[in-house]
Amino acid sequence: MQTSYAPQSSQPDVPNYLVPAILTTVFCCLPFGIVSIVYAAQVNGKVAAGDRAGALESSRNARMWAWISFGSGLVLIVGYGIIVVIGAIAQS
Repeated sequence: MQTSYAPQSSQPDVPNYLVPAILTTVFCCLPFGIVSIVYAAQVNGKVAAGDRAGALESSRNARMWAWISFGSGLVLIVGYGIIVVIGAIAQS
């Protein structure tokens, strides 16, 4: 029986948040989502280069900008809904 030993890291992987970055770009707020995608794309390259601190910072920035994109998209959608309701009430 042959046993394969993969290198084990004592530190957990650094999440890149690429999926939330893409989803918030498409569905919420394009400009802030693009910033999130840029940071998310940097994470794996920094991990491969051995720059764990830089990868963690890019990961945090990607997550932060994804949440900013989500929040601003939510504010815009709710604001638009309020304007539509006010317009409908004003016409009746």
